[in-house]
Amino acid sequence: MTRFLTAIALMFALMLAPFALHAEDGKTKLFISITTDDTWAAGKAIMFAHQKSLKNGHETAIWMNVRAVYLADKKRPSHIHGLMAEKGTSIQDMLTAFIADGGTVLMCSACSKAAGLTQADYIDGVTMGSFPVIEKWLFDPMTKTLTW
Repeated sequence: MTRFLTAIALMFALMLAPFALHAEDGKTKLFISITTDDTWAAGKAIMFAHQKSLKNGHETAIWMNVRAVYLADKKRPSHIHGLMAEKGTSIQDMLTAFIADGGTVLMCSACSKAAGLTQADYIDGVTMGSFPVIEKWLFDPMTKTLTW
């Protein structure tokens, strides 16, 4: 009976080990998916990614897909609603600051193509996301996901 209980305890310890290591080494990641070109929602998502995740030590990526691809187009001005933005700040400014601080902005290549946008249309620092690039984020056991 003692061997059985020891085996069960060891099994649970091994199952929980990745979570214990995860908490200690601080290598949590956040993958935020933005699907809208609504600047209020997108501004909130970018602010959260930058101020709450990246600045608290979490590797953070913003995946812009569906209509969100328009928000990183350097030719499209955008207004940010509410208390999140200082006067004159745009979504592009927020994304640029996020990238400058070490954040990753990934663009859906299929959505970009559907929108008629190319890498040259986007602000500096945007990475065109292929499946291998996205897969490294999504299927990493240390990654949490959030969507707007």
